[in-house]
Parts: sequence; structure tokens; C-alpha cells
Amino acid sequence: MQKPPEVARAVAQAINQFGGVGRGAHDAALSADMAVYIARKRIAQLLGAPSAKHVAFMLNVTEALNAVISGLLRAGDHAVTTAASHNSVLRPLYRKQDEEGVGLSILPVAPDGSISYEEFDALFTPQTKLAVVTHASNLTGDVYDIARMARIAHEHGALICVDAAQTAGVYPLCMAECGVDILAFTGHKGLMGPQGTGGLCLAEGIDLPHYNVGGSGTHSYDRQHPLFLPERLEAGTLNAHGIAGLSEGVAFIQNVGVSAVCAHEKALAQRFAQSARAISGVRLYGGGAADSVGIVALNVADVDSSVVSDVLSRDFGICTRPGAHCAPLMHEALGTSEQGAVRFSFGYFNTEAEVDEGIQALSQIAASIA
Repeated sequence: MQKPPEVARAVAQAINQFGGVGRGAHDAALSADMAVYIARKRIAQLLGAPSAKHVAFMLNVTEALNAVISGLLRAGDHAVTTAASHNSVLRPLYRKQDEEGVGLSILPVAPDGSISYEEFDALFTPQTKLAVVTHASNLTGDVYDIARMARIAHEHGALICVDAAQTAGVYPLCMAECGVDILAFTGHKGLMGPQGTGGLCLAEGIDLPHYNVGGSGTHSYDRQHPLFLPERLEAGTLNAHGIAGLSEGVAFIQNVGVSAVCAHEKALAQRFAQSARAISGVRLYGGGAADSVGIVALNVADVDSSVVSDVLSRDFGICTRPGAHCAPLMHEALGTSEQGAVRFSFGYFNTEAEVDEGIQALSQIAASIA
């Protein structure tokens, strides 16, 4: 929710100045074209994509992941994922499994949030075409070793797609260095952009078929949608207003430095977690991975997570996310399927004083239940 002021200014300016991307040679259209190109270039630099043309914009990370899973998997293929995956990965894979007979193997997650890379390796078969894995759990914040998972996938002749919704912009990430073939990102989280922005970064040589087809602004007399990147993955009018805001969010991150953003958010989360563990009746989840991002998931005694979250909002003005977090298998692994969990998410604009207010509120809630 908290964005650099440049983001809002860019969106407002774009609404009053932009024409359609690729829809003309007048100043309004060219302004939109240039803004979108700059956004592609900044994202490619930030996330380690080969070039600006290897960045395709979509509505969000969910549409991006659907494009990958729908485009690459066919009947007889096999896919691998983990129980840490969000429903934006699980549901497209389930649909492929149910409707087309695509094989699917899911790596379990331990009760502490960790995974076994040896067990991940053992899931691959000669039919495995794609591994779709999350970089960090959206529930616990545990970060997984995507470079190691990429090596394993490539050893078996499979591609790897990484869901970077929780890490892009807030955790050091270079898809080229990690060996990632496809990286899916969303704009409204760590990249500090508006909602309704996101997309894909593709490594060199990755042939991803069309997901949507339609207007492209070029080659209008062809029966087929353009085959060249990034237009082959973008149909219809782009959200240039939102992308302009996203571009400024990325520029802000580049100026501050991803490492500085990561260190600040992790320090806040660690400060909060250390104090929360000392509160009687409070239980924290995850922590089994070697690293984490600025997320803390917890429960207070056996109280439903939605009740705790409601009290935090109503009585203390603190925004948290309760429930299942679109991560059903992760909740099963943690033993929180019925209760859900209360997720505290710390951002770059949060402060230590706000963390301490959160601990005070949590202490009062826990004391009122005891």
C-alpha cells in the first residue's frame, strides 16, 4: 500500500498525457511507447533479464503464470512444483492435470517451512518438461534456493519458472545468475508499483507460445498474432498508466538498492519476530529455510486468525492478512488449515516504532485471551 510518491505522480501524469502503446506516431502515443520501453529496460536490469524485449507485461503474476503453464504443458508432459506454491501456480497446474492429463508431482514442505532438494530431484521423470517454484513463501517468508532448483531441473532437461511475487524488488535476484528460464513478477508488491501490473521475464531462447491473441498495433493484416517478443505475449492495450507508475517504483528501488531494501525489511521482521516469540500464547511459523523476506506468520493461542486480524485493525489500526493466503498446501504442512494464520508484512516504509506498536497490540490481545 505504501509507495514512493513518484509512483502516484507518474500515474497521474500518464493518465493526462498517454495515448495507446503502439497505436500511433503522435506525441501521446510515443510518450506511452517510451514509458513502457523504459519500464521494460529497468525491470530487465533489476531482475537480470537479457534485454528489454525479454520483459512482457501482463495484468499480474497470476496471468503471467497461467501463460507459462498453459503455453508449455501438453497431454503426456509432467510438471513439478512444491507445497509452498500459491494458488496462482497450483490451480493452473491442477487444471492441466484434470483436463489434459498432465502429470504433476508436488514436493512436500516440512512443518518448519523447509524443503528437501534431494526429494525435489527425485520427483523428475523423463516426461518432466517444467518446474514451477516459488522463490519465497507468501505465508512464512521462507526463501528457497532457486539456483539449486534450476540446476536440478536443467540436469533433467526441464525448464524452470520462478514465481518471484514475494522477492522481486525486495530480495537480491538475478535470473541469469540463478539459471532461471522464466521469471514471473507482480508490480504491486516489492516493485512498489500499482495493482494491475506484472509480467514475465524470459531467458534467451525460451519459446513460449501465445497466451492471448488480438490487437497488437503492428502486423494488423496477418491472421496470426506477431511472433516476436515482447509483442507475442501482449495482446490488447497495455496498462501504460500503471506501467508508468511501476517504472518509477523500480527506479526508486534501483536508487536505494535492493540489498538496502532487503536489509531494512528483514531487520524489521526479525525485530518483530524476536519480541513476538516472547509473548505467551503466540506461535510463529516457518523459519526452516536458510533465509527469509520481511514476513512473519503467527497465531494467538487457538483463536481464529480472522478474529485476531480484525482486532488488530479495529482497535489498533494495524493491517494484517488472516486466513489461508491462497496457499492451502503450505497451511496443511504447518498444521494451520483450520485456524489459518495472521501474516504481518513489513515494507521499506515501515519503521521500528510501528513494529513496536505491533508488538504492544499483540501483547494486549494475547493477555486478553489468557
